[in-house]
Amino acid sequence: MLITQQWQHIRKVVNDAQKAAMHCSIATVDSNLQPTVSPIETLFLKENPSGFFFDTYTESLQQNLPQNSKACIQAVNSSRLFWLKALLKGEFSDYPGVRLYVEIGDLRLANAEELTQISRRIQSLKWTKGSHTHVRGFQVHDFKWVKYPKMMPFDQ
Repeated sequence: MLITQQWQHIRKVVNDAQKAAMHCSIATVDSNLQPTVSPIETLFLKENPSGFFFDTYTESLQQNLPQNSKACIQAVNSSRLFWLKALLKGEFSDYPGVRLYVEIGDLRLANAEELTQISRRIQSLKWTKGSHTHVRGFQVHDFKWVKYPKMMPFDQ
C-alpha cells in the first residue's frame, strides 16, 4: 500500500517526466498475451493513489483493456539537463522515473474538473485539432522506481 509521502514523491517524479517528455507510456497485453506500449500525453495523478488520462487516439488500449484491465504506466524524466547533471555528478538527484502498476477503468466522458485540467495543460496547443473528451480512470496498486543502482546516492 502506498503511503502519502511516497505518493507525493511519485507525483513529483511523474510531473517532472511529463514536463520533459510530454508523455508517459502505458503497457498492456493483447489477447495473445503480447505486450503493447502506448504513449499517453495527458496523464493526471490525483491526491490519492489514482488518476486518469484522456484516451482518444490509443487503438491498442481499446482492444486490450476489455480482456485485461491491468497495466503498467511508466514515466521517465528525459530532460537533457537532468541527465547531464547526473552524469557529471555520477549520481541522480532524484529517481529518473517510476512504474505504476494499475487497474484501468472503462472509457467514459470527462467531467468538468477533468476538462479544466486538460485545458490548463494544453493551453499552448488549443489551436490544434486534437479532441479530449473521453477519459479512463485508474487505481494504482503498486509502484517501482526506475533505478540505475550505481548512480543512486539516496535511500533506496
